[in-house]
Amino acid sequence: MAISPEHSFAVCAYGKSPYLHECLNSICNQTESNSEIYIATSTPSDWLENIAAKFDLPVYINHGEKGIGQDWSFAYSCASTPFVTIAHQDDVYNKEYACRAVRALSGDASSLIYFTDYGELRNGIFVDDNRLLRVKRALLAPLKHHSWARRTFAKRSALRFGSAICCPSVTYNVANCPNPPFVVGMKSNLDWATWELLSRTDGSFIYDYEKPLIHHRIHEGSATSELIASKERDAEDLEMLKCFWPPAIASLIERLYSKGAQSNEL
Repeated sequence: MAISPEHSFAVCAYGKSPYLHECLNSICNQTESNSEIYIATSTPSDWLENIAAKFDLPVYINHGEKGIGQDWSFAYSCASTPFVTIAHQDDVYNKEYACRAVRALSGDASSLIYFTDYGELRNGIFVDDNRLLRVKRALLAPLKHHSWARRTFAKRSALRFGSAICCPSVTYNVANCPNPPFVVGMKSNLDWATWELLSRTDGSFIYDYEKPLIHHRIHEGSATSELIASKERDAEDLEMLKCFWPPAIASLIERLYSKGAQSNEL
């Protein structure tokens, strides 16, 4: 008898990403994984259906309200498993990701999310060390201690100076998270706003820091790069920083943070 999957990869796909095939290949070749895998989209096309057919994956179409938060919530709602990863179409997962996520979340009944160390993928080159990655790892250091994983201070310390948690590296424990977990209304900082909400929720943030288990692709066509270039991100950064700091201090940090965000540009 087939074993029901405990984990889902919900792959959010938009347009015609030249990197979707590589992303799906990394997800479909996980080690010791019995994951449910599907594609969710609000931009259906024959091209996407053909890609899905190559991997024998279902495609779920969001016919409802559109937007990043709404699309993520739709993708999340399609899962039938206790643990869900919202995968981004441009990124590449280590083959151990799913089994480590399931093992960690199953071992902590209080868990809210599991997330991992990550690297970048720039022009086909895997980058596991640069200034921005070192800063984010420093911010996440308190969460290396499992005994601190449920402490509000430790969870919020990873978010006070920016979003140190890599969004596509996150797997959600559906039973313990709000449904849906995502804070709708932001374009660039939807993930940061969601972590801020969850940091005030009872439960643990499990940080798997031993090695990068995902590589986040940096390229000119990404939504993040477009938002940085249009300066839309600056206003959202300031709004988020005000969740942690008085307005004057938040404004100062935002000016420094905007310089760091430029490393996302090629």
